[in-house]
Amino acid sequence: MPAPQLVKFIALLDTTLAEGSLDKLTLGKPCGEDETLKKLMVRPVQLKTGLHYSFVYRHATRDITKNHTPARAVEEITSALGRDFLDAHLFTPTQHAQFETKADGTARLKITNPASKEKSHATKAPAIKSHDKERHYVIPADAPWLRMLGITNDHGHPRENKADKFRQIQKFAELITHLTAETDLPTERLLQIADMGCGKGYLTFAVAALFGESAQVHGIERRADLVDLNNRHAEECGFPNLKFSVGDISDQPVADLDVLIALHACDTATDDALAAGIAAEAPLLIVSPCCQKELRPQLTAPPVLHDALQHGIFQERQAEFVTDAMRAQLLEWSGYRTKVFEFISTEHTAKNLMIAAVKERPAGDPKIATRIREFAIFYGITQHHLAQRLSFDLNSTQS
Repeated sequence: MPAPQLVKFIALLDTTLAEGSLDKLTLGKPCGEDETLKKLMVRPVQLKTGLHYSFVYRHATRDITKNHTPARAVEEITSALGRDFLDAHLFTPTQHAQFETKADGTARLKITNPASKEKSHATKAPAIKSHDKERHYVIPADAPWLRMLGITNDHGHPRENKADKFRQIQKFAELITHLTAETDLPTERLLQIADMGCGKGYLTFAVAALFGESAQVHGIERRADLVDLNNRHAEECGFPNLKFSVGDISDQPVADLDVLIALHACDTATDDALAAGIAAEAPLLIVSPCCQKELRPQLTAPPVLHDALQHGIFQERQAEFVTDAMRAQLLEWSGYRTKVFEFISTEHTAKNLMIAAVKERPAGDPKIATRIREFAIFYGITQHHLAQRLSFDLNSTQS
């Protein structure tokens, strides 16, 4: 028969989760058969289907994340206590509950009210809390793979020269969480996610960590040494559904693709990635263009812009604008609802534009086709790589 202290703790947990008042819950002092399992952390998360609880199972070299409804969360925690963990710490805005199993097998439950304690010590100077520790990151700052990739140190803090990259990873994780929530993605099978031109794989690992066992993530990179290194890191950090392979964006197979990612693919490589995603009818495309060189020699300044575009910096910015505006319009013509926005502050990176596209309708709207051609004529554009890949004739009078 369960100890009275455990019964009381489970009742408190049930009420807390049902009311949605949980700040966090931590299960510790592992006692189960899996010697790699070190800790379980539970936090509330708002999903498209309502309030759930995110379970992060912290293993020696990897994290496994699962989301549960409030009722299921209580069952999972109840099962884990005594089987996998001996202690639990529950935090709400008004209570701290600490359940401990002692060495002799007896249990202890201590409940405190931090609000009352603070009130009784009102004359004392308030403790200064670390902002980093209070902040709830989408990707836990102490994730083992962040340490493995050199982003954070052994204390879970960003390394001095990696603070910008850490912020970029967190911002991207936040963005892709929102974008996938508004996309009609399959739920009956593993998602197929491709990161084309993934480089060192920082954001590829972030995607694999976010989706866990619900997705197969494939990083594609032309440099074989990076691919080998990334695959070793994936194995060492316990990501069975993450793999990297050598290849060019322009010649990748396009079957069975749900989410396409291509960040900072240079010049027309972004167009090749978009074309691959469109051909696969992937529900979600996410790109961050870089080095938009193709159109600059073609730009013919309209008379009203002639004087302004004599300056090289304006020519460069105009080429970037025209290139990416054309991409956004071609995505709309291909049946995607498209938005263009700043990915991260220019304080952290100059290449901060992101184009996200969600598949919503059939391709080939003639009105959009007409607008694209009028846009191309205005700027003197006769060739655009994405248009060519999509067999869209910029000079035709047909849709």
